[in-house]
Amino acid sequence: MFQNLTERLQSVFADLTGKGRLSEADVDAAMREIRMALLEADVNYKVVKSFVASVRERAIGAEVTSSLTPGQTVVRIVLEELTTLLGSGEARLTFTGRIPGIVMLVGLQGSGKTTAAAKLANLLRKQGKRPLLVACDVYRPAAIDQLEALGKELDIPVYRGEGADPIAIAKAGVKSAIDTMRDIVIIDTAGRLHVDEEMMDEAARIRDAVRPDQIVMVVDAMTGQDAVTAASAFAERVAFDGVIISKLDGDARGGAALSVKSVTGRPILYAGVGEKLDALEPFHPDRMARRILGMGDVVSLIEKAQETMDADDTAEMEERLKKAQFTFDDFLTQLRQVKKMGGLGSIMKMLPGAGQLKELADADIDEKQLDRTAAIIQSMTAEERRNPKIINGSRRERIARGSGATVTDVNRLIKQFDQAKKMMKQLQGGGSGKGRKGRFKLPPGMTPPF
Repeated sequence: MFQNLTERLQSVFADLTGKGRLSEADVDAAMREIRMALLEADVNYKVVKSFVASVRERAIGAEVTSSLTPGQTVVRIVLEELTTLLGSGEARLTFTGRIPGIVMLVGLQGSGKTTAAAKLANLLRKQGKRPLLVACDVYRPAAIDQLEALGKELDIPVYRGEGADPIAIAKAGVKSAIDTMRDIVIIDTAGRLHVDEEMMDEAARIRDAVRPDQIVMVVDAMTGQDAVTAASAFAERVAFDGVIISKLDGDARGGAALSVKSVTGRPILYAGVGEKLDALEPFHPDRMARRILGMGDVVSLIEKAQETMDADDTAEMEERLKKAQFTFDDFLTQLRQVKKMGGLGSIMKMLPGAGQLKELADADIDEKQLDRTAAIIQSMTAEERRNPKIINGSRRERIARGSGATVTDVNRLIKQFDQAKKMMKQLQGGGSGKGRKGRFKLPPGMTPPF
């Protein structure tokens, strides 16, 4: 989402870090570029004005002028101010201690609220909770059916109630949670295409009826400043406690994510980063700021790897890499781990400096390609997977027939395997060869995701 903004800011920083000292004119020129970059990203004008003023005030002070590396100091200032803009410390859902705890979701129609309810339930279940979803959107066609389908996919119960009174359904849903020993209730309320009095009144009546521990607004990142305007209206009437930013993996400019905390005063709790029901992540302002500035997010990458990788398998893989023992079975295992972690594109966004590695930047592994790759590898004999050098022309034809692929596909995979093996040796050693040594290194305990 923030690709254009990241590229613009990195260009500004490149100009600054190339100078031994910075004049006030240099700082002003950089601030103009940053202001334009943020406005083009659809960040609220007042937010941009305040942000740029804060950065400029610090950038022309003694903090920069007395620094031996003034350009790097300005980058650090921008990082700190951007983190503050996004919300400083991490915010979490908080509960009063009563059982069941109640979370009420609000937002406009089309913001992804129903899907967010299912994703949140899935996330809380991973934390040891026993959630119940309550369907209170009685107006949108198939909204209740959609929530039930999502609940069935996750094996999480959904209470749909009877009748068309959302307040009665919400109250009955809480009672059902008590009867069925569920400790969390997530209420999916109705939205409208725009903010109106009827929607606000209904949300307020549900709030008064069930007294939720947390009211969370779902904001569609794709709608830019319209989302911030809607959030401001909700903040005045319903007083929500936090925000879920949905569709943060889309191709919008990102202004909503950068503006909502400053405009509404409410923190971003979670970010939707994909269509799958496990694609909801806690929002870390400091990590997001680093991603926006192109500094990567190794902490999140390690956390995601730890969730998807078996510790024993990872240790065994590390030992095999150290001994240069890498087979097609290992290659397939790594590809499947990439798939579990959200794909290569998701991983690359978290790697500092990865965009400078052309081999990584040009890679494009999607789920269908992973499936095709798996079919080709599984059509090889055990000996061929252990020792790819024996795969001659006739073997390649047999593998192609067995996997439904072409000989060209098999040749391409073998070439990719050889390239991945070379890159692994480079990355494991901390360099990438050809003058790039030392530019990029994987974090301790992680094997290259290829």
